[in-house]
Amino acid sequence: MHETRTHDFSQALDGLDEAQRDGTGDMPAAELRAALHQAADLVADYLEGVEDYAVLPPVKPGELHARLGGPPPEDPEPLAAIMRDVAEQVVPNVTHWQSPNNLADFSSNASGIGIVGDLVSSGLNANAFIWRVSPVGSELEGITVDWLREGLGLPPTFDGVFNDTASISTLSGLACARQQATGDASQTGLAGGPRLRFYISGQAHSSVERAAMILGVGRDGVRAIETDGELAMRPEALRTAIAKDRAAGWTPAGIVATVGTTSTTAVDPVDAIADVAETEGLWLHVDAAYAGPCALIAEMRRYFHGWERADSIVVNPHKWMFTPFDCSLLLTRRMDTLRDALSLVPEYLRTYDGKDAGRDYSEYVPQLGRKARGIKMWMQLRYFGLSGLRVRLQEHLDLTRELAGWIEADPDAEVLFPVPFGTVCFRMRPRRYAGREGEPVVAEALDALNEAVMNRVNDSGAVFLSHTRIDDVFVLRLVVGNIRSERRHVEHAWQRLRAAAHELDGTSG
Repeated sequence: MHETRTHDFSQALDGLDEAQRDGTGDMPAAELRAALHQAADLVADYLEGVEDYAVLPPVKPGELHARLGGPPPEDPEPLAAIMRDVAEQVVPNVTHWQSPNNLADFSSNASGIGIVGDLVSSGLNANAFIWRVSPVGSELEGITVDWLREGLGLPPTFDGVFNDTASISTLSGLACARQQATGDASQTGLAGGPRLRFYISGQAHSSVERAAMILGVGRDGVRAIETDGELAMRPEALRTAIAKDRAAGWTPAGIVATVGTTSTTAVDPVDAIADVAETEGLWLHVDAAYAGPCALIAEMRRYFHGWERADSIVVNPHKWMFTPFDCSLLLTRRMDTLRDALSLVPEYLRTYDGKDAGRDYSEYVPQLGRKARGIKMWMQLRYFGLSGLRVRLQEHLDLTRELAGWIEADPDAEVLFPVPFGTVCFRMRPRRYAGREGEPVVAEALDALNEAVMNRVNDSGAVFLSHTRIDDVFVLRLVVGNIRSERRHVEHAWQRLRAAAHELDGTSG
């Protein structure tokens, strides 16, 4: 059990500051400096000792509300008291995404330099919606988009913007598909217009359906295409579905191909899908939110073959590039269409500086107000360099392959799907069940065993991993992508899983 580190919050923080006492202005600079130092120490200490925490906090719903809630604070409180609660109640009770033992979801962990960059961005508080109100925010966004595009091996025909999440980047890409298919849906809407269709694999992220809901296409306007044995979209099935939909009165609008699906990190054949999109005149959006950073490594680009033919691509630096949440990169060859789909410029946002006014990013995103994400990205890319990012990604890929080897060598376990990136999908399968997995009783027993194993390991607090269901089979998922994860953490997780499986199954390891 982790013992909360003690921090002395009394120096310059105990009691009310001048602004709190007289009710005017903001925290004085001296108090702010002291508070920032205290917060910096707290965060640095947290990261230094993050392994000591149970990855999942031992709290139940409502407990924290009872401890930290109550009536709203009518009067100011000393910052020391607030910081004590942060140290004693907030920090221990997050799910520790920064922990190297958090091997559950696609990593969303922040590097030290990323945290510093986020602090600088927050301190400057630049609202980067038009160039005039945030020149450096806009310029750094353009610079870092170019740096990332080049690092990912994409041609200069691509440009882009930063959004908060892949959901918004995908929404933007599909708004372009809608615009292209209708001519001007951003102005006229869809009422009385054609029934649009988007095409996805059965393994695509739920954000596509959500985007269809928001864009007025509806979930009925999303058609899932069958997949092959490796859960990749079948291009021939896609062609057939488009033809049938056209015959039935639908208007095909866009295709979403995925490189690194959420459940198993399957890879759709982007180049073959691009052939279909080109022939049919459809917008092609590639969801590489998770796996996209791997394209920094030249040897991994075979998985991305054809994505340079896409109309839009999403890659999330906050997933596997160690950037503090949130940061999603939308790249497109069609910035004009993106602008047509999303631009709205009221008089109070117009600039009168002529042709060299700089890019107003609000014309290319769904929202108006937006963080200057380019600041932290610019600092992080300079600190690591592309080479540094490659080294860290390659380490994760090597660890993932080693883990897959351990599982394949174990007669009581099995890898269930290919392992192209940093995620292994597997299950514990006692050897006495080998060859009998299709029997209903055995299938039920294996599902129950693996769910129990996952819960046993997760409840221990030592490791956190996740699951999915594929063809009604309970599948364990272990993701290697945390900047702080080392071989010992992956090995420890595997040994925990093996021990839990043998104990629950009543067999010896």
